[in-house]
Amino acid sequence: MDDEKNLTEEEDTQKDKYLTFSLGEEVYGIDIRVVIEIIGIQKITNVPEVPDYVRGIINLRGKIIPVVDMRLRFRREYREYTDRTCVVVVEINDVMIGLIVDGVSEVLDIQEKDVVPPPELKAAQNKYICGIGKLAGSVVLLLDWEKLFSEDEKEMMESAGGDETAEK
Repeated sequence: MDDEKNLTEEEDTQKDKYLTFSLGEEVYGIDIRVVIEIIGIQKITNVPEVPDYVRGIINLRGKIIPVVDMRLRFRREYREYTDRTCVVVVEINDVMIGLIVDGVSEVLDIQEKDVVPPPELKAAQNKYICGIGKLAGSVVLLLDWEKLFSEDEKEMMESAGGDETAEK
């Protein structure tokens, strides 16, 4: 019973917390509960026959993880990686994926009352946004991490990352 209570309290402390990162001029936020870690850009091994936004795979302490360039995922222009470029490692439905972003900013506490629905635009990119966090003088586009990748894409990335059940 105490373990259940502690787990609920731990989840509550992470509620409304978002890791913010930049892609060009825009600032995005992703629910901190799906973020595993943040690492610098490292050697990426290309994988054949994957969409262009899947840059390849990396070896993270023995785990093979597919990495996605979020600029390309959002149909933006490719930009050379710099010393500010980071990989945000997330776990989405038991699949670990690295999200390549221009730079990580900070963890922000954005209360539900400060989040508004995204405007209804015809842009395809809007489907990845679950809300807009209003901050003093700026906004954060909050990603709907459950919609970032379709089931087919998740399966493809899971197979690109190797079969982790073989290691167990």
